[in-house]
Amino acid sequence: MNGLIALVGSGEYLAVMDNVDRHLLDSLNLNGRKPRVVCLPTAAGREGHASINRWSSMGIEHFQKLGAEVSALRIIDRASADDVQWESLLEEADLVYFSGGDPGYLHQTLNGSRAWRAARRAWERGAVYAGCSAGAMILAKRMPSFRLAGTQAGFGLLPAMFIVPHFDAIPGIWKPIVFALQKQLKKGEIMIGVDENTALVGRLGGEWSVMGQGKVHIFAREGHLTFTNGRTLHID
Repeated sequence: MNGLIALVGSGEYLAVMDNVDRHLLDSLNLNGRKPRVVCLPTAAGREGHASINRWSSMGIEHFQKLGAEVSALRIIDRASADDVQWESLLEEADLVYFSGGDPGYLHQTLNGSRAWRAARRAWERGAVYAGCSAGAMILAKRMPSFRLAGTQAGFGLLPAMFIVPHFDAIPGIWKPIVFALQKQLKKGEIMIGVDENTALVGRLGGEWSVMGQGKVHIFAREGHLTFTNGRTLHID
């Protein structure tokens, strides 16, 4: 993945993330052409048509306001993820945005699919990957499942064992699970926590910046560091 990556804790398509999304669009070198944005409500694929349509409409309205050409693709299950009609739109996108929902369902739907391969080709040539909540979680090596009190495989595209969104809003009853995840980390492994209305933006092998209202938390097995808006860090 050669383009920017945005790990968003919450707030996708809302005004609170305007500055983040403008930054993502401004990072593209398009020679005056409007950026092509593709919004994917895939993580909400089991929530019903009302939820899928709401995320799609929000994404279109948000990025049109920021001056982009926007498509919301109805990739909501494995059949649609393998539908050839979406392939060129994904491959030619300048920014692919996964909104929130169920991370396990998102990974299951995309893993090995035609849509995921097309999106990977876009990112490899420099397109931006933006993922909110579930869309951020799938890039880690593993994903926590708070309801099942376990973990499951992620795509492992980032050098992080876990990515935990909504970090500042995790209910107290689930705090012991976060502590247990930290204790699962081996030497050299990290867990990333991203607060709500906050994004961690950067490139693989490069510098990352905290943007938004909250904080980003980097956990090792022993201890952690917290970074506020405007701070930079490296993820190795």
